[in-house]
Order: sequence, then C-alpha cells, then structure tokens
Amino acid sequence: MRANVDSAARRIDFAQAAGLAAFGIAIVVLWNTWALYPLRLLVVFFHELSHGIAAVVTGGSIVEIRMTAQEGGLCITRGGVPFVTLSAGYLGSLVWGGGLLIVATRTKGSQIAIELLGALLLVVTLVWVRPMTGFGFAFGLGAGLALIAAAYAFKSIFNELALTAIGLTSVLYAVLDIKSDILDRPQAVSDAVLLAQATGVPALVWGVLWFGVSLMLAVRFVIVASRRTTPAHTATTSV
Repeated sequence: MRANVDSAARRIDFAQAAGLAAFGIAIVVLWNTWALYPLRLLVVFFHELSHGIAAVVTGGSIVEIRMTAQEGGLCITRGGVPFVTLSAGYLGSLVWGGGLLIVATRTKGSQIAIELLGALLLVVTLVWVRPMTGFGFAFGLGAGLALIAAAYAFKSIFNELALTAIGLTSVLYAVLDIKSDILDRPQAVSDAVLLAQATGVPALVWGVLWFGVSLMLAVRFVIVASRRTTPAHTATTSV
C-alpha cells in the first residue's frame, strides 16, 4: 500500500498543482468582479447546453436556449428523461470544465480546442439560442468569434492559459453555484427545486448530493491535470 501511495505521489507535478491551486484561488477571489464576468457567462452557456444534450441523448430535443446579461439561463427541451435532463446542468458544466482543463494541461491541443469550442458556440447559438435580437444570441456569436480569433492570433501559451481559465472556472462554478443557488438559498427556483417537484425528493437532498459529487469530481480533475506528462524518472541499461 505504501508503495502505491509513493508511486501516485511521484506522478504528481507539485509545481503544476501549486500553479492550478493559485489560479483557482485567484478565480474565487475575483468571482464576483467584472474580470470573471465573460467566463461566468460562458459557463452558464455550458450549463444550459448540458441540459439540452441530456435531453437529446435520452430521446428528446432542444427547443431553444436563452441567456440574460444577469447570468440567467434557460434551456427549453421537449421529451427526454426529466431526471437526467435536470441533473445535467451543474454536473455537465463540471464535466465541460474538467475536460477542457485536462486538454489544457495534459495535451498540446489547446489551440485546436479553443478553435473547436468557438465553432461549437457559433453553431449552438445559430441553431438554438433565441431570441436572435437578445443578449444570449449576441454573446454566443461574440464569444464564438473571439475564441476562433484567439486560436489563430495568439501563441500556444496564451491558448493554454485561456483554456485553463475556462476549465477551472467551469469546474469551480459547479461547486460554488450549487452552494449558492441550492444550499445557501433553498427557496430560490433552481434545477434542484424542479427535480424535487418531479421526484418528490426534497431539493436540499439533491443539492447536497450534487455538491458532494461535484466537489469529488473537481478534486479528481485537478489531480489528473496535475500529473506529470513524462515519467518522474527513467531507467537506463547498458550492455
């Protein structure tokens, strides 16, 4: 057992872990400032899109997606499995964030990922975000074009940092927003309240469950993102 723990520890790049921790702390400190506003809007986009994807995967469809400048969002779906669709918002944004974070820290594909993410925003906005004269449509188009432009205009290090920031913000959003919307303000209308109405299980139970799962997955994503990209040591042989 001790050997396994030591082996796992050697696989962690502690400088990388410290850097991610500092980055995460900075995001939390700046959470309610304008500096994080575009990223928070982007994560709301992920949240609503996750509802839609869950509906489609379970046999339903997306009717439309709406967003407001006050960081509100709504995904109107038709059909699908309500339990899966309602659970997919917070947990989906966590998976989006974790995936982007791992791409940024464990691969050389940040530039391609930024470009594809921008293209995804454009397609989703054109097909589902409504009204076309509303804030959400303008944000989706603007964010999509900005990401594609950044992929071509800036060096790989900038794209890695940008993707890391997006990933960490999305991961932290899942944890912080569940706490804010469900645990701190249980009377507010939220996915947990809607799920409680559908299942009869109190919203607080869903909030605690989602918070626990989100916290564990967030820690797991950061650990994976902090692993060494090359072995901690190599062995040599001579003949």
